[in-house]
Amino acid sequence: MSSHFDAVHQRLRAEVAAATRILVAEGILDYSGHVSTRLPGGETFLIQTGLDSRAELRPERLLVVDYEGKVVQGEGNVPAELALHLEVLKARPDVESVLHCHMELAIAFTMMKGVKLHLMRARAVRWESGIPTHPDPSHIKLPEQGAALARSLGAHHALLMRGHGLTLVAESVPALLVDAVHFQENAQAMMQVLQSGAEPEPLTADELVQINKHEMRAFHIGKLWNYYVLQGIQQKVVPPDWGLSGT
Repeated sequence: MSSHFDAVHQRLRAEVAAATRILVAEGILDYSGHVSTRLPGGETFLIQTGLDSRAELRPERLLVVDYEGKVVQGEGNVPAELALHLEVLKARPDVESVLHCHMELAIAFTMMKGVKLHLMRARAVRWESGIPTHPDPSHIKLPEQGAALARSLGAHHALLMRGHGLTLVAESVPALLVDAVHFQENAQAMMQVLQSGAEPEPLTADELVQINKHEMRAFHIGKLWNYYVLQGIQQKVVPPDWGLSGT
């Protein structure tokens, strides 16, 4: 590997480990769920082992896995739902990073008859194309299950999983973290409206156009990634020697 590839590889490892720890701190990940991201070269991706604690994940513990599902670097077994990440990454060349989690609010919106999760807050414009629900509530362990989930996701950026959880996809690990935070915020906003007894009033098509007109996604991702990493360092969630502060 070139020195550049080494540097990128190490940065991606640090990003996956940091994002995982931060998502635990934010209540989005817990004892289960995982983040994956592609490595340069297009032949492998990073993902954690099935048994390592998400709250204490370290960069060097991440596995390098190829698109046949074989571990080519690292020690430990892949997570049970490797097929979810594998098949989504294979089906979506535009996607760099995948999150699977069991966000309680996301699950709730798969269990309410006649209730759809709408776009309530401005940052939910990310899911303007739609938020489909995958009908299989079981663990996505088999290749055919992963392929079916990838088909349900289609070209969208978020997928609810019936009675199970959530899958998000993004262009980078920092973008994935930011999207996860905003997905939870949007779901919480709608739940608050429902709990108040009021009728939800989602963003209109015209409002979404207006939001998109002024959207600065790259700037926003950098701003929030910096905020959450520095907060994580201050709260001793993310070690300061991972070289992520000030990014």
